[in-house]
Amino acid sequence: MSQVEKAEAFAKLHRKGDPLILFNIWDAGSAKVVTEAGAKALATGSWSVAAANGFSDGEAIPLSLLAVITRLISVTSHLPVSVDFEGGYAVEPDAVAANVEKIMDHGAIGINFEDQVVGGRGVHPIETQAARIRAIREMAERREMPLFINARTDLFLQESDTAHHQILLDEAYRRADAFAEAGASGFFAPGLVDAELIEAVCDRSSLPVNIMVRPTTPDNVTMARLGVSRISYGPAPYRTVMGMLKSEAEGLYQQT
Repeated sequence: MSQVEKAEAFAKLHRKGDPLILFNIWDAGSAKVVTEAGAKALATGSWSVAAANGFSDGEAIPLSLLAVITRLISVTSHLPVSVDFEGGYAVEPDAVAANVEKIMDHGAIGINFEDQVVGGRGVHPIETQAARIRAIREMAERREMPLFINARTDLFLQESDTAHHQILLDEAYRRADAFAEAGASGFFAPGLVDAELIEAVCDRSSLPVNIMVRPTTPDNVTMARLGVSRISYGPAPYRTVMGMLKSEAEGLYQQT
């Protein structure tokens, strides 16, 4: 498939009640394994990609290296590849769009794009984030590329007390509406774990909703019933693999 065809196929995989499952990867090797396991699409996790290359999360990994990793994943697997692009490696809309274009040029058909202030505090104002999304969409349209922009809000991740998530719903709805109007393709609400709140967001959002698996999220069957369209695993696969590697290594060295 061409890059455009992959992007179109990727968008069609987002079905409410029949969610796309993304077991997040971090390099060409993990892409190959997950592809062979039967995945329908691939998605990187920023934390995992950074850690696998010796960097911390938060756009510490150079954009040039992220682009190379994207290319290696794209040529290793025939599947559509979405890249966790954090805050776009810039603040100004035109600069963000230019950076996204670089990732597209290396094979990405979709991105996660978050509203948190990378390296700062809180989240960008709705108007600011909408302008950034709009610039990305306009760039993609000029390229005749149906880029899947998974617009992420960090409202719930930044509130560690899940008992307070209920009061964040109205703000989340406003962001989902504004991001959709600006050209987003999906709405990502990592950190949201309560079943009733997940269902409320799915019912309210005009965009397909993405939820990230955490220890307290409902199981995948339940999330499908709640109306989720995309389920991702974030850094969990990387942590599992590295935990196994460490355990095997410790067992070996403790014998000597």
